[in-house]
Amino acid sequence: MPQATASDADSASPPTAKLPLLTLTAMVVGSMVGAGVFSLPGRFAEETGVAGALIAWAVAGTGMLMLAFVFQSLAVRRPDLDAGVYAYAKAGFGEYLGFFAAFGYWASTCVGNVTYWVLIMSTAGSIWPALGDGDTALAVVLSSLGLWAFFWIIRRGVKEATAINRVVTVAKLVPIVFFVVLALVYFEPRVFADNFGGADYAGSLFTQVRGTMLATVFVFLGVEGASVYSRHARRRADVGRATVLGFLSVFAVFASVTIVSYGILPMDEIAALRQPSMAGVLESAVGTWGRVFISVGLVVSVLGAYLAWTLMAAEVLFVAAKDDDMPRFLRRANAADVPVPALLMTSLLTQAVLVATSFSDDAFNFALNLTSALSLVPYLLAAAFAVRIGSRPDPRTEGGRTSRRELVCALVATLYTAFLLYAAGLKFLLVSFILYAPATALFVMARREQGRRLFSPGELVVLAVSVAGAVLGLVALAAGWISL
Repeated sequence: MPQATASDADSASPPTAKLPLLTLTAMVVGSMVGAGVFSLPGRFAEETGVAGALIAWAVAGTGMLMLAFVFQSLAVRRPDLDAGVYAYAKAGFGEYLGFFAAFGYWASTCVGNVTYWVLIMSTAGSIWPALGDGDTALAVVLSSLGLWAFFWIIRRGVKEATAINRVVTVAKLVPIVFFVVLALVYFEPRVFADNFGGADYAGSLFTQVRGTMLATVFVFLGVEGASVYSRHARRRADVGRATVLGFLSVFAVFASVTIVSYGILPMDEIAALRQPSMAGVLESAVGTWGRVFISVGLVVSVLGAYLAWTLMAAEVLFVAAKDDDMPRFLRRANAADVPVPALLMTSLLTQAVLVATSFSDDAFNFALNLTSALSLVPYLLAAAFAVRIGSRPDPRTEGGRTSRRELVCALVATLYTAFLLYAAGLKFLLVSFILYAPATALFVMARREQGRRLFSPGELVVLAVSVAGAVLGLVALAAGWISL
């Protein structure tokens, strides 16, 4: 048994801040409503008309609702598991895959956070050309200042940060709801009818739906927001309620923004709009002030999403370290219940990727897709864990085996996330391996601190697969088979 260290004393933490249902729901909404919603009209119009959009939202909404039900069920059935996605993967498939889920989820938030700063600077670049598309030296400097300003705010305490998030969540929903209302006022049934079947370039209805489905992945990331922060819930049941309430609220917003846009402009014109396309749609209806209004809303929305995702990223590293799956230095928390080393590590990786964007031709779109691919692996493992506890008795499951309804939801969520991972493509799977394989050094560090054997036979198989995938990914990059 390893001896207690000074770092363990640091983790004997101050009382955990307890958050009510409203704040947990705001965490879900805040983490899901980011930059993606402002680009939905253009992204959908590039692929499909009204009919395809309705089908795509029905399929995506059903799949993600099943995933939301999975997190709701697991929060009640396994109340002993905190930090949601990571904890479920570990409980179901062992420490090493649990580590991969924790690292992958954390890395995806860091990559996703970079896109927020790039988009803010790109939006401001239409007024201040020196910012370009968000990847100039000045844009990187200003983004870095914002990044470390948020580090300072979050470091002050969980209650302060979540209070800010609650206010920002309300503030960023106002322009989105305003957009939907104005779009309905200026709605033209004839234009809507012309857009119903899709344009000639969109192809068959099946092709339209398939192309649009990938656009829904990024915007739904964050559905697990309340689950990740479950140790702070005032009542455990609130975690599941917040997940479903947050998802349904956001789903209604996303679908409404997409569908009403088809009644303003022909879909080929929407597809040609500069991002954020929502601003262009409103500008065509009410004039220049519409673009300005939506652009301001985008900046507020992105900053709110950045806050929520940074909180969740630090929380995952912190809980993984407390469970001995990450090095001990990450388990320290300050007097305000903030895991400062985990928060610092999150900010440092975000900063590194932010600097790297200045050397990339298409860093924004690549980061969006990579964020989705990295997040889907933890989602898949969590859904598969729900299937596992629903198909066999387990004394640790509250109330015994889960109900048939819960098992069906878990099965649908597993199939849905597996399909999305497949749809993301081999390119992003290989790039994910390039990140996962070297991250094993953190896992090795944690095992050595505990004086334990580094890998079990089963874990060696997982290690071999990840290393082989990383090598293949590097070869593919070097040979030009895939590109960043």
